[in-house]
Amino acid sequence: MHGSSTIDNPYLPLTPGKTFIYEATTESGTEHIEVHVTNDTKIIMGVECIVVRDTVTVNGVVAEDTLDWYAQDTDGNVWYFGEESKEYEDGDLVSLSGSFKAGRDMALPGIVMKGDPKVGDIYRQEYAIGEAEDMGQVLSLNASATVPYGSFNDCLETKDFSPSEPDVVEHKFYAPGIGVVLEETVQGGTERVELIEIMAE
Repeated sequence: MHGSSTIDNPYLPLTPGKTFIYEATTESGTEHIEVHVTNDTKIIMGVECIVVRDTVTVNGVVAEDTLDWYAQDTDGNVWYFGEESKEYEDGDLVSLSGSFKAGRDMALPGIVMKGDPKVGDIYRQEYAIGEAEDMGQVLSLNASATVPYGSFNDCLETKDFSPSEPDVVEHKFYAPGIGVVLEETVQGGTERVELIEIMAE
């Protein structure tokens, strides 16, 4: 594919220097999540990807620190080329599971946001058998979501699921010009992730 690290899909714009701050209520406490779009790029399968750092802290202690790699094609589809995922317990690195890189061990890039999404579309978001098998389905193009950052209409709502975790279903809400504003687990849990703030360098 011909890809670019410039990502301006209206439902998932990834502008270098922006940090999206989320909070989630989970069984283990309140998670604080910072998604920072870096100025770094990484070449994967010959495609220049933007590097996004996703850091999760619980009660002030880092629980996860992940680097995600994205690129956008000429049709506006945003592709996900993998992640380097580190999980911590009490400050110690305990797991790299979930990490995968397109082009390695038969892993392939997936689409996380289509350039022209239609209700009913189903697509693979990541593809590494046994490691990363998330899929998405477009449910609505005019959903509403209210979070601490604001209230939004005309959101794209997706159903996110995985063959490796058939009992868990998430709904995600993407506001035009912003990106993800809300994630909620509707089956297999009660987690709710809300956008709190957006910071720019």
